[in-house]
Amino acid sequence: MMKLNEGERIEDLQCRGLKIIQNQNWFCFGMDAVLLANYCQIKDGEEVVDLGTGTGIIPILLYGKNNLKKIYGIELQKEVAEMAQRSVSLNNIEKHIEILNINIKDYRQYLKKNHFDTVVTNPPYIKTTSNLISPEKKKAISRYEVEGNLEDFIKTGSELLKHRGKFYMVYRPERLIEVIQLMKNYKIEPKKIRFVQNKINERPNLILIKGVKAANPHLIVEKPLIVFKANGEYTDEINKIYSS
Repeated sequence: MMKLNEGERIEDLQCRGLKIIQNQNWFCFGMDAVLLANYCQIKDGEEVVDLGTGTGIIPILLYGKNNLKKIYGIELQKEVAEMAQRSVSLNNIEKHIEILNINIKDYRQYLKKNHFDTVVTNPPYIKTTSNLISPEKKKAISRYEVEGNLEDFIKTGSELLKHRGKFYMVYRPERLIEVIQLMKNYKIEPKKIRFVQNKINERPNLILIKGVKAANPHLIVEKPLIVFKANGEYTDEINKIYSS
């Protein structure tokens, strides 16, 4: 039986019996990670990298939803990476998921350039110039560009991807122009974007974006993803995402 540390719990992901270890005192995964994993279109036998994997939620969900060959989750924080590795072991999927406790900028010692089919990332979204920095270091690194900024994640993603490899990211709409500029600077062509809104009459609070390395320009703006009905219940699409 898996030994849990103080503050930890095991959460059932409702996906092929998969589970994940969470720590209530740290930054637990949210809906953004679930939506990103669902947004990714992974073909059979693909090799994937998740930049800034945190507790390993995206690799575990991608494994559960797809028939991929291997996914590498890169996580800088030692304790968080260790917890992600224990979640992988808990599910007996070490053959398919490998957690690397490194900075994303140091990937060259472990992973091949221009090799991977897909790169996925849910990077920190608040610049360190902001006045509000979490006193909890683990939470701060998850939310703030303390150890890596948006450009680092996009640049690393581009270097890892093979020609015509796919790049998926969830981010905040207020930095959309910066996202698109950086993607194009590093030869990732934005191909699809979907705005996520809490309710139909509210402004988006998330964006899901897909890019393809060295592709021709052509951007499709998909219909918004609405999270809640007027009565506060999840929409049918959100329920379907969580149950698939």
